[in-house]
Amino acid sequence: MNTSNPTQPHRVLVIDDNPAIHEDFRKILCADGDSDLVMERTETVLFGESSDSENAPVFEIDSAFQGQEGLEKVRQAVKAGRPYAVAFVDIRMPPGWDGVETIKHIWQVAPDLQVVICTAYSDYSWRTIIENLGESDNLVILKKPFDNIEVLQLAHALAKKWGLDRQVKCRIEQLAGWVNLRTQELQAANVRLERENAQHQETEKALRLSEERFSKAFRSNPLPMLIYSLSNEQCLDANAQFLTMLDFPPPDVIGRSLAELQVLPDEARWSRMREQLQRFRSARNWEYAFRTRSGALRQTLLWAELIEVAAEPCVLLIVEDVTERRDLEEQLHQAQKMEAMGQLASGIAHDLNNILTVVQGHVELLLAANNIEPQAANSLKQVALASSRAAGLTRQLLTFSRKQAVQPKVLSLSNEVQSLKGMLARLIGEHIQLQCECAQNLPRILADPCNLEQIIMNLVVNARDAMPRGGTLTIKAAAIQIDESRRRHPAARPGQYVCLSVADTGCGIRPEILSRIFEPFFTTKEVGQGTGLGLATVYGIVKQLNGWIEVESVLGKGSNFIVYLPPFHHPQSPPDAEPASIRVQPGSATILVVEDEKSVRELTCHVIGGAGYQVVPAADGVEALKLWAENRSRIDLLFTDIVMPNGINGRDLARKLQSEKPDLKVLYTSGYSEELTGKDSLLAAGNKFVAKPFRPGALLHAVAECLSSTTTTTAPAAPAAPSAPQPAEQVA
Repeated sequence: MNTSNPTQPHRVLVIDDNPAIHEDFRKILCADGDSDLVMERTETVLFGESSDSENAPVFEIDSAFQGQEGLEKVRQAVKAGRPYAVAFVDIRMPPGWDGVETIKHIWQVAPDLQVVICTAYSDYSWRTIIENLGESDNLVILKKPFDNIEVLQLAHALAKKWGLDRQVKCRIEQLAGWVNLRTQELQAANVRLERENAQHQETEKALRLSEERFSKAFRSNPLPMLIYSLSNEQCLDANAQFLTMLDFPPPDVIGRSLAELQVLPDEARWSRMREQLQRFRSARNWEYAFRTRSGALRQTLLWAELIEVAAEPCVLLIVEDVTERRDLEEQLHQAQKMEAMGQLASGIAHDLNNILTVVQGHVELLLAANNIEPQAANSLKQVALASSRAAGLTRQLLTFSRKQAVQPKVLSLSNEVQSLKGMLARLIGEHIQLQCECAQNLPRILADPCNLEQIIMNLVVNARDAMPRGGTLTIKAAAIQIDESRRRHPAARPGQYVCLSVADTGCGIRPEILSRIFEPFFTTKEVGQGTGLGLATVYGIVKQLNGWIEVESVLGKGSNFIVYLPPFHHPQSPPDAEPASIRVQPGSATILVVEDEKSVRELTCHVIGGAGYQVVPAADGVEALKLWAENRSRIDLLFTDIVMPNGINGRDLARKLQSEKPDLKVLYTSGYSEELTGKDSLLAAGNKFVAKPFRPGALLHAVAECLSSTTTTTAPAAPAAPSAPQPAEQVA
């Protein structure tokens, strides 16, 4: 088998009926200057090596606008001896073949071509694609619109994989040829020994040459390799790469069986691979996880060939370690799932919190009445409780997707755990023993106190549910140093971290579901006993704090959740002074209330007006500007929703009004807004904010506190006006 010239660029074929998509791929994959540097660095990060030539081209891009045209280009490339490494195929290409049909034909001509299906819709489920194309590790799905770095990473990774696959196949064929040649030489030598003893010296010389060639090829191969006797169940030989992968010295491997070495965690799958080997004399691309001497699992792809050594059946095992690649794929899949849930959560949070504001507000107003009947009061309390749970669920959705607004503070993890100790003891019950081991003088962390409390509470509740018959729950807070030897998690980075550990002696977690426990809505509890958001929320908060979480679990012995958080190295700010007592007299202030949701606006005006304040209501920013022009001198406070229609949001409105009246107080509200997250958020700028759904009492307190404050936070200057948005191009 001929492999591609390493000095030539990898050939990439783009099959899409949209010419703009072809131009996008050319800009991403064939750009000059800084983009070339980005691609070189991307290749270095992914594969640990850089290009031999800094100016060498990376990709050669060809285009096809229909499936039949793409198939013809693939045929021509194969015929010319310069096959394509990667193909980006659109799922929709009317009126001809769609993407799946095109791939099916292309793989008949070039079965090793790496294919990326590009789609913006769910035209085919993954199961349907597998049924049409068969299971293959040469297939990846890329969602549109795609990010440039994702395309670069995919192109580099798949081109590299394509090249490695071809090299491996070539080497396997070479090794098989060498093995067959050696066998033939041995057989010929035996015949010659029987016929003519005079040729004994020449035969020995030929055998020595043959063994030298095989030994050099075996030991210098970059892939882990093993020769294993099937009759004696012994490791006959292993190259250095195999020993390094499993962390064994040669004396511990040679002459022993794989079962004795305890490197086969799934013996049933290993037996199935051997059965296939016996039937077909080879097994290709067989997925298997080996256990190292330390107990860690290495995900691999196996190529096995049945050979004979000294007239005994043996297997030549060639291994590709794909652990890091699978970890990266898992991170990508998890990030995609979290992003999808985040988009869903942020999409519904604003409208849902508006509804809950009205429900909670009117319920509390009714409950405050003196003449309400007990039965009606009880029903209203149930409505209030249900709406509070709905608001909490919305906050959880935003939290685990890292879209919840946070107000971080410099905290001591030990102090936070100790302050919760009494409540946690009551929460878990007397049948569970609580132990807290918190080191003193830990480095401070920067976190939202409510979010940190939510991490601890969710992990403790999860541990409690794992010990229905009692046990021991241990919470530890300590500082730990992470170096290269202790990097067990893909997100781990060397350095000092503050570590929170929550360990239980409960039932443990089954290995087959361990990788799914942080997925949103995944739960092993009975229906009605869990939302499946607890651990997903913990995962989202920890990621938001630039940390990571690890899990250690043994079935029947318990689990240990370990959270790693980066320390906050900046000097701690002095504690906030106690807030001054609020002395604003009702009726002494006029408030401009700007809210586009009518029911929320009416409730807000009713609550504020009922407290004696003068209220000027407005349905949006445009109406607010008109009312401001008429009442500017008497308005003391602007209470505005952040997300509003008609081109003027709350932040823009506040910026406009404060430019005309700098001492104007501003109180923001929102069910959800992108303005509340990120480094440049309203909260980061120190603005006053009350979150929806708010209760009447909390609203009045926030209004009074804002009016009594001595400082006014001015919204940052507006950036240059952007050009009018153009309609997005519709693509498949």
